[in-house]
Amino acid sequence: MRMCAVSREACSIDQLIRFVVSPQGDVIPDLKRKLPGRGLWISASRRTVAEAVRRHQFSKGFKREVRVSPTLPADTETLLERSCTEALAMAAKAGQVVSGFAKVEGLLQQGKAEALIHASDGAPDGIRKLGAIAGQRSGNIGESQDFPIVTALTSTQLDLALGRSNVIHAALLAGPASKTFLSRCQFLVRYRMADDDKTGIAARNSD
Repeated sequence: MRMCAVSREACSIDQLIRFVVSPQGDVIPDLKRKLPGRGLWISASRRTVAEAVRRHQFSKGFKREVRVSPTLPADTETLLERSCTEALAMAAKAGQVVSGFAKVEGLLQQGKAEALIHASDGAPDGIRKLGAIAGQRSGNIGESQDFPIVTALTSTQLDLALGRSNVIHAALLAGPASKTFLSRCQFLVRYRMADDDKTGIAARNSD
């Protein structure tokens, strides 16, 4: 548990982002919580990070003059997105990602997909068709009613992660690398939620 420097509420570190001061005096996010030096914890919310910048919370928290970029909230989101794409690339290297509409459709129909990934800028028709198949799966007896559908990344980001072009749809197979990707996406979505971002991870329920 750590206290958010803005809200002053105690939260699990899984709900916070640690910030540190670089040797050059710049405030930077420490997403892996491994950088040396004193850390300042802020709720994983773009709006809260922006509030910390506005209120000069970093200078107060570190009790020294530090340089804080006005783009820190956006820069932090970019780093979180990069963390997600890196995790997806690792899952692909582990053989836990399949891309392409037909292949994803086949995996869903066979009940082998653990999660569905759509590019946030993908066409609604394909998203709707695959979503319907995922919904049928979640309604099967003996299946989990919660099926993750990830829409947190753009097609360009999916292309980068998977090393191919025009990736709109993908599916995850079971495995630790897939779990890491989903966990990082959930953190990214939590960060964006304060701005009512429509992209993220949804759990499709049979009810």
